[in-house]
Amino acid sequence: MLETERLAEVRERIARAAKVARRDSDDVTLIAVSKTHPPEAIAPLIEAGQRVFGENRVQEAEGKWPALAERYEDLELHLVGQLQSNKAEVAVRLFDAIHSVDRPSLVEALARAIDRTGRDPTLFVQVNIGDEPQKGGCMVAELPALLDQARDAGLAISGLMCVPPAKVEAAPYFALLAKLARDQGLKLLSMGMSDDFETAVMLRATHIRVGSALFGARA
Repeated sequence: MLETERLAEVRERIARAAKVARRDSDDVTLIAVSKTHPPEAIAPLIEAGQRVFGENRVQEAEGKWPALAERYEDLELHLVGQLQSNKAEVAVRLFDAIHSVDRPSLVEALARAIDRTGRDPTLFVQVNIGDEPQKGGCMVAELPALLDQARDAGLAISGLMCVPPAKVEAAPYFALLAKLARDQGLKLLSMGMSDDFETAVMLRATHIRVGSALFGARA
């Protein structure tokens, strides 16, 4: 199946899920996660109207997105993978949104980078929603303190992001993230990937991160 056919199918699935949830599908931002895929695989989606893309690694994004941004207008790039504090300034310069704010040292690094660059990317705190020690993200119990630290550092946190535990029903974790966001007065929810984005849409996701359903298996 061509990338453009996959894009049409994913958009249709988003629309159906939004209708079930009595939502406007325009309220859901589809992030096409293009990690490991070359520019020639990305270009057909851009030409089909997709404008929001996600990358997992700063270095990979540096290698392919500046040229794409020169060729195409109005692209929006999101960092959806972990961010090292020493890459904070590069990330702030390159990305329009960062979904993986998860620890005090990164909060401080991002605050300095935003002050130096004058750029103001949309920021999500990544929550380790299953409290899994092998995963990134702040633990659920630590979320209020991290949000306080971010506000004290001058960071505007807009939403929360999560990756539920693998091979279990995602809905309870998405519902918990939505509740945490409501409790903290945050409007944006980055949740849902290729296997579960319809569930995420029905549970009020504002951003879904879809890779393999658009690009096929990773190289």
